[in-house]
Amino acid sequence: MASQPTYNLITIGNALVDLLSHTNEEYIAAQDEAHGMKKGSMNLIDEERALSLYTEMKEPVKMAGGSAGNTMACFASLGGRGAYVGKVANDGLGQSFADSLKSENIHYSTMPLENGAPTGRCMILVTPDGERTMNTFLGAAVELSPADIDPELISDAKVTYLEGYLYDPPQAMEAFIKAARTAHEAGRQVSLTLSDSFCVDRHREAFKDLVQNHVDILFANEDELMSLYETDDLDAALKRVDQECAIAAITRSEKGSIIINSGHSYKIDAEPVENVVDSTGAGDAYAAGFLYGYTEGMSMEECGRIASIAAAEVISHMGPRPEVQLSTLLEKKAA
Repeated sequence: MASQPTYNLITIGNALVDLLSHTNEEYIAAQDEAHGMKKGSMNLIDEERALSLYTEMKEPVKMAGGSAGNTMACFASLGGRGAYVGKVANDGLGQSFADSLKSENIHYSTMPLENGAPTGRCMILVTPDGERTMNTFLGAAVELSPADIDPELISDAKVTYLEGYLYDPPQAMEAFIKAARTAHEAGRQVSLTLSDSFCVDRHREAFKDLVQNHVDILFANEDELMSLYETDDLDAALKRVDQECAIAAITRSEKGSIIINSGHSYKIDAEPVENVVDSTGAGDAYAAGFLYGYTEGMSMEECGRIASIAAAEVISHMGPRPEVQLSTLLEKKAA
């Protein structure tokens, strides 16, 4: 029997600072034609392109980001005990990233990169429909390696959550496998988010291997799941994932989500949102809500409901992190 862990959740991902700005459809279309910027997806860019894009952004808002970082921020806002693993540089942006996590009572002890690439950043362009198009310069985040995976820390968490975006850097796969094996050897569980359908296209076979052999809880939206199994039939993809993974939580935007658990299927309604301002971080918040409920021993339906509440709060304003204490929001909904 595994001992009682210090943390309910550890998330591992690309440590990035987000720069968010509103734009219009015409700008995205022009950028797609000139630079292959696909609306609604995450596009990898170099430092020069990041600097160029930044000069074109209107009044960008800066905040600590990165998908797994957002999940951990939401998890902490719900009242969960957690830790984060991700690489920043020893620079101003890196320090602001670390300070942001610590201010939210999130344990963060990854050593910063010295004398290398600067801290990574994600330029997020939000169109009037609330859709976010991300342009990511990974910077120091790509230097996360197996050496940054502390076995004692991983063993001290109920669930270790892996961010699919992190698969783009070369050493990440090794770091993921090390973290997953360490967690399972300690009697803990492993979760993965597929992150982006383009990400799945780039790493399909590696993701399939992870899901089949190392992952207990999978998060994906319907496009990502169908991309993983190369089908346009959602039901077929759900049957496949049910055979390969203990739990899968599949988000479907305004249609809510579907949770698959050992042959049982649970349909969860989306939480009503008056106005979708910015969909950045919706999936991250959903995962946080689900894992908060799960690590507190709640039912699949309760986990899904908390996930939907967290996601609804995040898409109601600019930025991927909650503007209100999510634990307070849960108390109000329960009243």
